[in-house]
Parts: sequence; structure tokens; C-alpha cells
Amino acid sequence: MRALWQTAGIVFLLDQVTKVAVVHGLGLATRGVIEVVPPFLTFRMAWNRGVNFGLMADDGSATKWVLVALALAISVWVVVWLRRERPGRLAMVSGGLLVGGAVGNVVDRLLYGAVADFLNMSCCGIDNPFSFNVADIAIFAGAIGLILFTGSDKRA
Repeated sequence: MRALWQTAGIVFLLDQVTKVAVVHGLGLATRGVIEVVPPFLTFRMAWNRGVNFGLMADDGSATKWVLVALALAISVWVVVWLRRERPGRLAMVSGGLLVGGAVGNVVDRLLYGAVADFLNMSCCGIDNPFSFNVADIAIFAGAIGLILFTGSDKRA
């Protein structure tokens, strides 16, 4: 379980530090867009009140609390599941990625009422309209890792 908690802590801190540095330190919240290495990397401010790609993004307070509760419930479920199953280190790291990212986004919802998304990447003539953050990357990678590294015959 140590790998899960260490990974979750690192992801949470990295997520929150990058958000504070970019959104507040660089003033992205007021500037809206900062071109870093266009078009490959742009900081584009987006306050996501919903889930991925802005789904369920009404401004209702109920939506915020449902999403906070859902993220926390999934995080608890992942921790309980991994504690019971005792999979290998890679599965524990994957669980830590997911939990750390989920908690990072929960903190945003509690502090700002929305998740602070700011990373925007485009390439090869495709203009990506969506922004994301470090927590989103960790959640995605953690979910894929849990699929790949759990199961009775996977103890890497």
C-alpha cells in the first residue's frame, strides 16, 4: 500500500503546484491563453464544472457535490479493492495515480467550484478545443494501469 499512498501524494502535490503556478502565478485565470510552444502546447484556461469534455457541466451546486462524492467514492473503492487483492507494485502505483488525480480535482471543486484545466495540445493541423490538467492525465493513466496490472495472474 505504500506505493499507492506515495504515488497519490506525489500526483496530488504535482497537480496542485502546477495549477497554482500556471493559473495564479502566470495569471492564466485573467489572461485566458498563454502560448508556450504553439500549437503543440498552449495554456488555455477552462473551468470545468462537469466531467470529461464538460459533460454534466451545468452550474448547479448539486452537480458539484455529486461529482465530489463520486470521485471520493471511487477513490475509496479503489483503495479498498487494492488492499483486499494485494496486487503487484505496478497496480498499486496505478491506483495511486487515480486516487491522487481524483483528490486533486476534488480540491479544485471545493476551492473554486470547478476543476482548473489549463493544458491544451494540438498537432498536425488538428485544433484541440479541450483543456486538461495533471490530475486528468494521472486519472487516465491510473485507470489504464489498473486494467493492465490487476487480475489473478498479474503481480508485476
